[in-house]
Amino acid sequence: MSTLREVGEREAWRCWLCDEPVDPDMSVNDPRGPSIDNINTAKKGGKGKGGVERLAHRACNTKKGAVKPVVPWPDRLFVVDPAPIIGVVEQLTRKGGRVAVARCPEKSDAEDASDWLLDRLSRLEPGVRFDTRIESAGGGYLLVLTA
Repeated sequence: MSTLREVGEREAWRCWLCDEPVDPDMSVNDPRGPSIDNINTAKKGGKGKGGVERLAHRACNTKKGAVKPVVPWPDRLFVVDPAPIIGVVEQLTRKGGRVAVARCPEKSDAEDASDWLLDRLSRLEPGVRFDTRIESAGGGYLLVLTA
């Protein structure tokens, strides 16, 4: 089990869910204060030790899986039917392949979403190499994520 400072330094003091900076000097009782989020990767009913320790704001903390983690798509992106990022990452990490993650009305919107998504995933799952493709589909553009 790591200390808060060790996890914070490893994560560059950024919340793994909202991707906002975490102030190491803020009270751990404050909703924006630092906390260690233990991501339980063991299957239900399985025997296994805890999971990966990640830095989170206290308000973002999943409480060892009691709260479903959500990585929000930013409002500035024009995406339709965005896929839940955590679920897609888990699926691609486990099985590989490709998943359509969003539809966009313009190619430039899809390019912006692609740039943001790859940058965000580089911090969310640093050990996995993701790539995106933009495909023309039905008068719009489909953003496809591969691993």
